[in-house]
Amino acid sequence: MSMQRRTFLTLGAATGVGLSLAGAGQALGRSFVPRAHTPLDAPTEPFAVGVREYAWTRGDRPCTTFVYYPATGDPGGAPIPDAPVAEGAFPVCNYSHGSGASPQGAESQIRPLAEAGFIVPAPYFEYNFGDIYSGEHSRDVSEILTQTLALNEADDPLAGHVDASPGVGVSGYSAGGMTTHGLLTIAPDDRITAAIPQSTVDMGDPDGTVAAKVLFVHGDQDQVCSYDQARQAYEELAAPKAFLTFLGADHSSHWHDDRIPLTCVDWMRWSLYGDTAALERLPEDAAGDDTSWEFIQE
Repeated sequence: MSMQRRTFLTLGAATGVGLSLAGAGQALGRSFVPRAHTPLDAPTEPFAVGVREYAWTRGDRPCTTFVYYPATGDPGGAPIPDAPVAEGAFPVCNYSHGSGASPQGAESQIRPLAEAGFIVPAPYFEYNFGDIYSGEHSRDVSEILTQTLALNEADDPLAGHVDASPGVGVSGYSAGGMTTHGLLTIAPDDRITAAIPQSTVDMGDPDGTVAAKVLFVHGDQDQVCSYDQARQAYEELAAPKAFLTFLGADHSSHWHDDRIPLTCVDWMRWSLYGDTAALERLPEDAAGDDTSWEFIQE
């Protein structure tokens, strides 16, 4: 990847419809090959959320991870440490926080995914931007995905509750968005079938081994992670893909907007559960006089 493609970050990340529906067009990179699996039964009611901490490593690299998951009990409220796991088996969707933040500080993004029926490993990273650009943090996420999937056969409360059949999802914001895009480019993981890089820069050319449905989320006045670079990354990917732009938003001013978790949850429900109702909700999820929604399905 040429150095001109990206802008190195020196700042830590802060922790009515403008609608365009793009038609199919020529895309760079690989052709999308759908993963063959039987669509799962998407949950129809929200879950309570539990969380467990795991002291994983990749070699000598710490990969401490808080795994959020659907739990028994009444939905709503804060995640409950070590709560009993809800009945059923659930797809996996990683979430990587921004620089200077934590999984706990990102629970407004993580909790809706777990409530909707996803197991969400959320690593705690003390980011090193050299490691982001070289793909090391992306490789950490790959190891975390491996460890999370292995819980299905482990002596662990999540045993029997992890469904790997639809592949896995990855998502993240800012440094976590770069880590997420790195998993499609410089450190590819072919288990990934859905990705949401938020407020990222372009981390390189798409890798031909990864066939994922990718949603970008970005403010068009972002002065930390270039909007133009995110657009370049989007253009290089084949469909299915989408781009949710917050018009006039900078790097973090839109981060607590409710439309982000709504859109992200339905993107993952469509991608990993095969939930067509979630697909149909996406334009409404993203709607507003300060947003633009672009979607190329095939």
